[in-house]
Amino acid sequence: MEKTWRWFGKKDKITLAMLRQIGVEGIVTALHDVPNGEIWTLEAIEDLKGYIESFGLRWSVVESLPVCEEIKYAGAGRDRLIENYKISLANLGKAGIGTVCYNFMPVIDWIRTDLQHPWEDGTSSLYFDRIRFAYFDLKILERENAEADYSPEELDKVAELDKVITEAEKAELVDTIIVKTQGFVNGNIKEDDKNPVAIFKRLLALYKGIDREALRDNMRYFLSAIMPVCEEYGVNMCVHPDDPPFQVLGLPRIVTDEVDIAWFLNAVDNPHNGLTFCAGSLSAGEQNDTRELARKFAKRTHFVHLRSTKAMPGGNFIESSHLEGRGHLIDLIRIFEKENPGLPMRVDHGRMMLGDEDKGYNAGYSFHGRMLALAQVEGMMAVVDDELSGKSED
Repeated sequence: MEKTWRWFGKKDKITLAMLRQIGVEGIVTALHDVPNGEIWTLEAIEDLKGYIESFGLRWSVVESLPVCEEIKYAGAGRDRLIENYKISLANLGKAGIGTVCYNFMPVIDWIRTDLQHPWEDGTSSLYFDRIRFAYFDLKILERENAEADYSPEELDKVAELDKVITEAEKAELVDTIIVKTQGFVNGNIKEDDKNPVAIFKRLLALYKGIDREALRDNMRYFLSAIMPVCEEYGVNMCVHPDDPPFQVLGLPRIVTDEVDIAWFLNAVDNPHNGLTFCAGSLSAGEQNDTRELARKFAKRTHFVHLRSTKAMPGGNFIESSHLEGRGHLIDLIRIFEKENPGLPMRVDHGRMMLGDEDKGYNAGYSFHGRMLALAQVEGMMAVVDDELSGKSED
């Protein structure tokens, strides 16, 4: 296992010097200043790589070289954008960076309704409240035919919420769902955009008529086009599961469970076409057992996100501590170290703790909370190493 950490570039308040001190080995980052769809030049890649290496660290994983929306919905500029993507992949390979985490989620990336949900011990973490999300969908976004996606009981609860919700709470929902979680790096909506709801509606409209099968076809087209470059330059592509792993806002989601993962791996059956195993995203779906998925897909996993969620009544879920919840991280480390040893793994999200207030570059990314998780992972690894070497019978 390679211990890695997501770092958001030279503007990140969490510095590379800090990360080296706490035992990080590899850096997960991207050229965040390059607009989506433009080519990552070899010079820019090597400049950032050299900066990372000057701190005794390694640029292990690119997260993310974004896949433009026009590729996902097969717009007129798709082939031009794929050609740019191929050049960027080749340049990464030439620089010796061989793992790229990306996603194929239409319009919206990870979704939460609360970025600082309080726990009894005084920490906070990310939270998804299905009724508040339904309120955003039905009452703020006013999406056509959205009522069909919710049960009568859920619609009643939305109507009750509508009687008491404040204007400030509505604004916070918009900011959380489509600004802060989407626009912090390379997003479709930026922090200073005026009327983000209108922008978001225009983005949704681009997918009119794009169903699950159409999105799958577009993903196959993209992967088929880039695999020759990946083979030539030794670059592994690993798609991130949909977060959360179920349909939202009428958009198709195609990386949600065992069937979906098996489909895209078989659709373009190439060892460079693989999975980012995000235990948090997958565990948010009650249909998923992360341990079974890890056993089944370990050989085609190129990167692991160590985070866990706890399912709650009514379709809600919360970011759990790293040793709790449905992620089963200790078991996952055992499985991956046995089946595909040496994978880059990064601790992700977790609890916001005392002292994190001025260190996070993006909502949900703690420093002390993840540092604690990194120490916990090191403890897990000591046990796993003993097990694999035959020193322990536990």
